[in-house]
Amino acid sequence: MVSAFPSNPCRLVVVRHGATSWSRAGRHTGRTDLPLDPGGEAQARALASRLRPDWFTGVLVSPLRRARETCDLAGFGAGAEVVEDLAEWDYGDYEGLTSAQIHEQRPSWSLWEDGAPGGESVADVQVRADRVVDLARRSPGNVLAFAHGHILRMVAARWLDLPAAAGSRLLLSPAAVGVLGWEREVAVLGPWDDDGTPLG
Repeated sequence: MVSAFPSNPCRLVVVRHGATSWSRAGRHTGRTDLPLDPGGEAQARALASRLRPDWFTGVLVSPLRRARETCDLAGFGAGAEVVEDLAEWDYGDYEGLTSAQIHEQRPSWSLWEDGAPGGESVADVQVRADRVVDLARRSPGNVLAFAHGHILRMVAARWLDLPAAAGSRLLLSPAAVGVLGWEREVAVLGPWDDDGTPLG
């Protein structure tokens, strides 16, 4: 259960790590500790012009290399706090597989409903996401978090007080930014999946 409306409302700005060789191939990348590819490094550097350090009182980062590299290249590595709860979903037996390969074995499988055999259940990840939300809501100001697609989508769903599976509706591209905030006492979704690409 996440905490209620904080006495000093803050925003949680989330950033998915830049691209890796596996993310470009659509492979489920949970605990495999891959680096960014050259394109992902460029995406991470570009974040520096979009995120100002003076906007944030705290910076959180996943322990996994691709998130830490993104954080560093965006200019936030020096003061970042490594938070184990921001590690990506443990995909267990499905690590490294694409959704198409998994559906060959289990046509009706959904990560958001079924979890990952040999890895984490939806409930497991929800517990971690709730702790991240609580941590951010206790902050005296805006918080920036660098992590991974599925855990950040779960964090967003829980920020909004929605069921964990609602994260399935919140696409988050590599190096994209999302804003979680408040409208008076209601938790709201601000700009989301903003990767800096002009629309239209």
